[in-house]
Amino acid sequence: MLKYVLLGALNYRPLTGYQLKQFVDTSAKHFWYAQPSQIYRTLDALEREGLLISQIEPQDDRPDRRVYQITDDGRADLRAWLAQPQTDISPSKETFLLRLFYSAQLDKATVLTQLRLQRALRQEQLTLFRDLIPGVIAASLAEHPELRRDALMWDATRRAGELTEEAAIRWLDETIQRIEAEF
Repeated sequence: MLKYVLLGALNYRPLTGYQLKQFVDTSAKHFWYAQPSQIYRTLDALEREGLLISQIEPQDDRPDRRVYQITDDGRADLRAWLAQPQTDISPSKETFLLRLFYSAQLDKATVLTQLRLQRALRQEQLTLFRDLIPGVIAASLAEHPELRRDALMWDATRRAGELTEEAAIRWLDETIQRIEAEF
């Protein structure tokens, strides 16, 4: 799937590998994550497939940089992937839930501390979705009004993140209450 994260980003404009990492971290991180090494390996593979091209841009006061650009074949591949209906629910890995599943052997205070920490982290994410990301989307739209439909999709995914965090916080509050009462 990283292939399509990168092709989607490059569909907006040419970017360096560093800029692609920043794009993922500021736009898609709540539903997709990638290490820099994964990004560069994937970029190399996409270039070999002819889905993007790159060129070196010399810089005077810094090392040269490689800028990637999507090709017509890359756009066609991206569109074909976007048009395919998703007929399943992607499995997810939730490390915290795995830990909680086996936490009956821990003492009550440790379990409650871990739950409260997760609640605080989820609250931080919720604040990002509510307070920061709408402004980023609005600023992008103000700078590029031709991306009105894109901004609608960006906000839809932002809203999914917001609702996910709200549900997680609600579940954590319930679980904390149950542990306090029954553990």
